Amino acid sequence: MKKVLKFLFKSILVIFVILNLIILFSGRWYLYKGLANTYFKGRSGPSATEYQIFDNRPINAGKPQPWPVSKAYNSQRVSPVFDSLMKAVQAHAFVIIKNDTLIHEQYWDGFSDTSHTNSFSMAKSYTGALLGCAISDGYIKSIDEPVSTYIPEFKEGWRSRITLKHLVTMTSGIDFDESYGNPFSFPAEGYYGSNLLKACTDYKKSRNEPGRVFDYLSGNTALLGYCITKATGKPLAGYLSEKLWIPLGCEHTAYWSLDKKDGLEKAFCCINSNARDFARMGKLYMHHGKWNGIQVIDSAYVESSIVPFDCLETDGSKNHTYGYAWWLTEHKGLRVYYMQGMLGQFVICVPEKGLVICRLARTWRAKSKVKSHAAADVGYCIDEALRLYWN
Repeated sequence: MKKVLKFLFKSILVIFVILNLIILFSGRWYLYKGLANTYFKGRSGPSATEYQIFDNRPINAGKPQPWPVSKAYNSQRVSPVFDSLMKAVQAHAFVIIKNDTLIHEQYWDGFSDTSHTNSFSMAKSYTGALLGCAISDGYIKSIDEPVSTYIPEFKEGWRSRITLKHLVTMTSGIDFDESYGNPFSFPAEGYYGSNLLKACTDYKKSRNEPGRVFDYLSGNTALLGYCITKATGKPLAGYLSEKLWIPLGCEHTAYWSLDKKDGLEKAFCCINSNARDFARMGKLYMHHGKWNGIQVIDSAYVESSIVPFDCLETDGSKNHTYGYAWWLTEHKGLRVYYMQGMLGQFVICVPEKGLVICRLARTWRAKSKVKSHAAADVGYCIDEALRLYWN
C-alpha cells in the first residue's frame, strides 16, 4: 500500500512539474488563473457567475425605464417538459416580452431579476451595435475602414485588406483557434489572459481571403472592440453606457470584464447583467434601432445586422447564419434573429409575433442533430412562449 501511495505521489509531482514547465516556457501565465478557476473548482470550463474573479468596468445605468407589465403577467405556468429542459441546462432566467410588455418571467436556483450573470458571446452583438453608433457619431468614417487605421500591425501583408466589416461579420480570414477545450486556444487566453490585444495580433496566418467566408471566431470581435475604443477615445463600457444602456432605460448598472486593471474590455464576451436588461436589445432591434420613438442606432445599420452577410459558410454554401454580430435562423416558418452566449445565453427575436425572449443558463446548450447553431434551444424557447401566450 505504501508503495502504491508513493508511486501516486511521485506521478502527481512529475505531472505538476511538467505542467509548470510548459506554462513557464510557453509564457502562458493565464493558464494558472484558468486552472485555479476551473479544474481546481471542479469544472472543466468557465462559469456564468464568476465575473468577480476579473477586474470590471461599470456600464452605468441612468434613469430607469421599467418594462410595462402585461395584465396577463405570469398568468400561465411553463409545462413540466419545458421546466425539465430548463433544469437540464441549469437555467436561471426565462423572460418573455410580448409587444413590448413584460408578460412572463421565471427564475431558478435563487436567481432573480437583479442577478448579474455573464452574457458570454451575447456581448458580440453589443460590440457590433457600438460599431454602428461610432459610424453615426463620426468617430469611424465607414464600416469599410481598414483595421490598420487603428492597429499598426495590420498595415502590411494580407491583413492590410481586412476591414471593420470583415470583423463584425466574422469574415476576416484570420486563423484564430476557437477550440473551447484547448487551454492554448484564443478563447482561453482571451478570457483568462491579461493582454487581450497581444493575444489577438499574434495570429498572423490566414484561413481565407477577407470577406469571403463566415467563420465564427471570437478574436474578430476582440479586435473590433479595440478599434472602437481607439476611434472613440472612450472605454467600451463607457461608450455602451452612453449610447445604449442609458438610452434604453436599463434598470441596473452592468459590468464588463477587463483583461487587467484599467485594461481593455473583453469585447467578445463578458457583459454581466440581468435578463430584463439584456432583453432590451431585442426590443431595440425589433423596432429597427428605435427606442420608444427615438432613433438610437441607424435603421439601415440595424437592417444589415439581421440579414445574412453576402459570403460563404465554411462548407461552401451561401451564408444564411450570420449578419453583423447577430445569429439568424427560421423556426416553423418564422423568421428569427438572436444573440447567443456559449453557456446557453440567448436574446431571441421573432418579429412576426412581436416576441422577445431572454433565456440565461449555466451549461452548454441542449445537444441536437439539427445543423443550425443552437437550433434546439432557440426552438423550444419559442415554442413554449407561443404555447403560453399566443393561443
